[in-house]
Amino acid sequence: MSDQGNKTGKKPGFIRRTWSTLWSPTSAFSLGALLFGGFLAGILFWGGFHWSLELTNTEEFCVSCHEMERNYEEYTETVHYNNRSGVRATCPDCHVPKQWQHKIKAKILASKDLYHTVMGTIDTDEKYDEHRLSMASASWKKMKKSDSRECRNCHKFNYMDFTVQENRAASQHQLALDEGKTCIDCHQGIAHRLPADYLKAYEDVTAELDGEIVVPENPGRDVATAGSEIKGYLASN
Repeated sequence: MSDQGNKTGKKPGFIRRTWSTLWSPTSAFSLGALLFGGFLAGILFWGGFHWSLELTNTEEFCVSCHEMERNYEEYTETVHYNNRSGVRATCPDCHVPKQWQHKIKAKILASKDLYHTVMGTIDTDEKYDEHRLSMASASWKKMKKSDSRECRNCHKFNYMDFTVQENRAASQHQLALDEGKTCIDCHQGIAHRLPADYLKAYEDVTAELDGEIVVPENPGRDVATAGSEIKGYLASN
């Protein structure tokens, strides 16, 4: 309502003036219509972005490039692909973080794969073998820095039943707890074949990151309880 239409002569209140501003026509649309349209467009954009992002988190997308066929073939021969429980860890489960900020960072860094695809960096078996060690080292470094974050989406000490593990496995898990080791320290070849001289390369990665990775002083009550359970189990066997 305009001031001229106000028969009382009083200035309209804040709420009425705001409402009038929102829905008063401009040259084409009212401000309210523009805001509503922008809100609707934001929802559509966000939904489309999220949908597209999730499409890239599928195994089919991961192996759609010729370069990944060899990786996939190796993976199908491992326990992560086929096992007695029927639980599978797919490519994105191991290589794409669940947390939003880490996921977006991983997607941005992964865009370099497009360049290497165009350049044919590993488009033959010979080139693949030539770069296998450097690719593995890059993955090891990333996992060391994140404390094997993607592994821990499924595997956690406080979820394990150590009584059904072999003594050697339980003993190694105890060692990992005592020394603050991360999953990749012992499981480098869990999903893909190991390159030649991988032990020396992993030692170099560990040495490079020495002092950069800080092991928490207090790993938490659950992990401490898990360590106690392992020790008790080993002592009784």
